Amino acid sequence: MDISQTPSRNRLSLMPFAQNAHQGRWRTEAMRSHASPRLIFIAKGQGRITVAGLTSGYGPNNLIYIPAHTMYGFEVGPTVFGQMLQIPEAMATEWPEEPVHLRLRDVVAQKELATLFDGLERELKSPKAAHIRAAHYQVGLLSVFFERQVAAKPVDAADDRGRTSAARLVAAYADLIERDYRSHKGVADYAASLGVTPTHLTRCCKMTCGRSALSLLNDRVLYEARLMLRDTRTPVHQIAQSLGYTSAAYFSRSFMAVTGQTPSAFRKKGPLAGLH
Repeated sequence: MDISQTPSRNRLSLMPFAQNAHQGRWRTEAMRSHASPRLIFIAKGQGRITVAGLTSGYGPNNLIYIPAHTMYGFEVGPTVFGQMLQIPEAMATEWPEEPVHLRLRDVVAQKELATLFDGLERELKSPKAAHIRAAHYQVGLLSVFFERQVAAKPVDAADDRGRTSAARLVAAYADLIERDYRSHKGVADYAASLGVTPTHLTRCCKMTCGRSALSLLNDRVLYEARLMLRDTRTPVHQIAQSLGYTSAAYFSRSFMAVTGQTPSAFRKKGPLAGLH
C-alpha cells in the first residue's frame, strides 16, 4: 500500500506533541477540526482542552476522542507530552459518535494502553512488508480497548457538565460554526438559528469554556486563515474571500487585531510542520 497516495482523511498517522516555542501556540490552542477522527493520548503533564465548546482539565493517562468535524483546541504546557492518532475516516464507525474523555486510573489499563501505542508506533515505523495493514489492525485493537474502557467508565462531574442545557447549546453552536465559519456570519446570526439571544449564547459559552461566543467564532476563522497563510501560496485576497470577508483590507485588520501582525508578515515566517 502506497501511503503517499492515500487521501489525508483516510491516512493513518501517529504524531507526538509537546510544547514548542517555535511552533506557535495557535497550532494546538486555536479552535479547529478535521475531516477524520482524532485520539489524543496524554502521557504526562496537565492542562485544559476545549471540545465542542466544553473546557475540561486533562492529566497523565488521559485519552480524548474527538469525532470528525468537531471543534477543539488544547493547551500544551512545558511539562506536557503526548501523542495524537489520526484515525482513517474508513475506520470511524468503530469509534463513538460523540467526544469522549477517559481518565485511566487503573494501572493495568494504563499498561495495556502503553503496549497498544507501542505496537502501533512500531508497525508504522517498520520496514517489513504489510506494516501499514498491521498498523490498522493495531488501531482496531485500540478501538476495542477504548470501547471497553468507556463501558467501565464511572460517571463523574465532567460528565454532568456536558449534559447541562448550556453545554448542549454551546455544542450546537460549535457545530454551526464548523459548518458555516466561511460564510462570515455573526454571532447574532448563529444565535437566531439556535432560537436564543446573542446575550444568552455568550453567557452559556462563558459558563462552559470561559470564552465569549464571538471569541470562539473568531478563533475558528483565524485558525483557518493562519493555516492557509503558512501552508499554502494562496494570495491573501483569495484567503479573505474564501473565509467570507468582504475585502482583503477588512481581513487584514481583523487578522492584525488578534495576532499583532499583518497576514503578509505572518506568512513570511515560513511554513511549519505541526498538528493539523
